[in-house]
Amino acid sequence: MTQIQKTPTWSSPDDQPFRYFMQVRYAECDAQKVVFNARYGDYIDLAATEFLQTVSDDHPAIESEFDYQVVKLTIEWKAPACSRDKLELAVRATHLGNTSFELTIDIHNAETGQYLARGEMIGVAVDPETLSKIPIPEALKEAMEQGARNRFVDHAGLFTAPQANRA
Repeated sequence: MTQIQKTPTWSSPDDQPFRYFMQVRYAECDAQKVVFNARYGDYIDLAATEFLQTVSDDHPAIESEFDYQVVKLTIEWKAPACSRDKLELAVRATHLGNTSFELTIDIHNAETGQYLARGEMIGVAVDPETLSKIPIPEALKEAMEQGARNRFVDHAGLFTAPQANRA
């Protein structure tokens, strides 16, 4: 019998990483009625974008100075997600170099806590105009290191929208 892996617990609220919540849409599922494997890359991209937007909120100039290109994306799949499942994607910066960075994204079912997948994304900082490789701006590097702990974006309506009456 397969044991269900649960969402990890953090030793304190300060340890809780940035989280992005989303709901799986029907069109993202395949004939087996589970999320099509390539969609996990989309989910990781969404979570990374929301993470970077959140950590740079206090530094509006960064948007005109920084963009990035994904140079490597790996996904380790553990269990399926299905249509209308609500997902929690926890994002952490796990490596910050001079021009590159790595984000690790753990994906769980937000309602059951089941561990679904892990993604590791390596991005390279580029100039938004020329797309030439540049150093990561120091303000952004510091913000990524802090990690937007205890902050989240909820596109699943778990915390920011009233639940529909299902009676």
